[in-house]
Parts: sequence; C-alpha cells; structure tokens
Amino acid sequence: MIGTLAAYLHQIDPYMIELWQGGPIRWYGVSYLIGFLIGYLLIRRVTRVGVSSLSDKNIGDLAVAIALGIVVGGRLGYVLFYRLELLWQFTPDIPFWGVLAINEGGMASHGGMIGGILATGWFARKHGHPWLHLLDLMAFAAPLGVFFGRIANFINGELLGRPCSPQFPLAVRFPQELYDWPIDKLAQINSATQSVPALRHAADWDTPSQVRRIIELIQQGQPEVIAAIEPLLTPRHPSQLYAALLEGLLLFTVLAAVWTRKRKPGTIAGCFCLVYGVVRIGGEFFRVPDAHLGLQWLGLTRGQWLSVGLVGLGIAILITAARRATAPMGGWLPDPAN
Repeated sequence: MIGTLAAYLHQIDPYMIELWQGGPIRWYGVSYLIGFLIGYLLIRRVTRVGVSSLSDKNIGDLAVAIALGIVVGGRLGYVLFYRLELLWQFTPDIPFWGVLAINEGGMASHGGMIGGILATGWFARKHGHPWLHLLDLMAFAAPLGVFFGRIANFINGELLGRPCSPQFPLAVRFPQELYDWPIDKLAQINSATQSVPALRHAADWDTPSQVRRIIELIQQGQPEVIAAIEPLLTPRHPSQLYAALLEGLLLFTVLAAVWTRKRKPGTIAGCFCLVYGVVRIGGEFFRVPDAHLGLQWLGLTRGQWLSVGLVGLGIAILITAARRATAPMGGWLPDPAN
C-alpha cells in the first residue's frame, strides 16, 4: 500500500460540479460550508451542555458573524500579507476585482483569525456577552474548519510542499507547479509534447491559459499528456495534508481534551493560538514559501513569523485568563457534579 503512494500524480478535479467553465461548485467552497456547519454544531454543543451566556437563539447569529469575519479577514489577509498586487488587478469578467476572486482560491489563516476576533468583539459588545468566552467558542469550532480547508488546498493543488525524494512514500507530483515555472523551463513542455496529438500544435506555453489546458488534460486522465508531463514534475511533500492533520485534527484534539470541563474564559482561545502557532511554524518547513516573498529574516517564512506573533498572543491570553477573577465557563461534556 505504501509503495503505491510514492510520487503520486495529482489529478484531482477542483470542481465538485462544473456545469460551465469555472463553475458553479468547487470543493474549496464546499469545504468552507462544511467547516462552518461543524463549527455551528460544536458551539451549540457547548452552549447546551456546558456553561455559556449564549442561548439557542443567539448561536446562529454568532456563527454567521464569525463566518463573515473569517471569510473577509481571510481574503483581506491573503491580499495584504501575500498578494498585494490583487488590489489593482481588474478583469472584464465576474467578479471583476482580484480582491473578490475567492473562487480562484487564496485565503490567509492568520487573516481569518483576525477577522474572527473582530467579529466576536463586535458581537460581544452588541449583545453583552463576555468577549473571551466568545473567543473560546470560536477557537473550539475553528480547527475542524481548518482541517477541511487544508484538504481543499490539496484538492486545488495550491500551497505546494517543498521538493522531496521520489522514493518518499507520500511524495506527490503537482501539475499546478507549472504556473510558477520560468519561461525558459516552460520551453521543455513544447519539446516534450510534440508527439501528443492534443498538444502538438499548441504554442505560447508561457501563457496561463495554455498551462491551464495541460493541467485540465492531466485531470481528465489523458495518457499521452500524463506521459509527457509527469516526468518533468518535481516530487513534493503533501504539505497541505500535513497541515490538515496538525492544524486541524491535532489542534482540535488538544482543545477538546482541555475543555472537557469548564475553564476560565480565554483559556481555550489562548491554547488555540499557542498550539496553532507552534504546529504552523513546524509545518511551514515542508511548504514552499510564496515565490514573491521567499525566505524572510533568519530563514523563516512570512507565515512562520506571523505564527511567532500568534504564539506570543496565546501566552498573553492564557496569562490574562488565569489572572482574571472570573467563573469558569464552557465545557463540551456534561459536568458530573451537576
């Protein structure tokens, strides 16, 4: 079984349902919907079993506020942290502005966290709930959403892993790496595809539309295209799956273990920031830094430095929570004392 995974060629279609070019339903969007639904159910579980200021009628409003905060913050974070050029990128097609082209992927987890924090702060102020408790609820609900989001990153073939040995059992060849090839390297495609009927007369391989055509043919399982292109691709770590396990399942397991009983408000949010920051710093060593950013100061990526700040924030929240004279709240398992 392990041997069959070596140098696996990524051929997954990013569309769950494609009735026309580019639409309408991508796995990326479905993953967000699943994440928000699970988040809603987890928050409802805590409010019904544990100690919370929220009632059933408030849960939906809070979930919507958090979802909007995460989506807006995640997209703006991606633009400001990684793709500033999207601010002045306009096209004649919907959605016209690069900032709004979420259908093409591009969300920053750190930006999503900031958006969620601001959303919970607004909700707490408007409805009179303890802000730290709302942060705990959001933090508890977030990891499984992150899990599905990272799975969607893998399906999309984005956030590629760093090169690894072809003999590594989990190695993956992503045709999406062609988008980042320099023009001189793209010339290899022309010579490699001369005998491929579907591509023999194609030209201008340095254009995104031609590269996209190759990727689509690979996803459709065209054997001649696969035979020509696959040897040119670099075996890579499936860093998206590593992130799904570390930032998603592992983080949720830690938070679920901590919150089996009531805790002072802020404890879960602090643990989230601390653990997420640590595993993200480690996971980034397997992920290719954004091409236009490269490695940053002291050999760490932009994502790692943002995570260092997140670790510091987590420690600060935990210290603040421990010092505040507040009653414990939350818990997702019934309290045996009741």
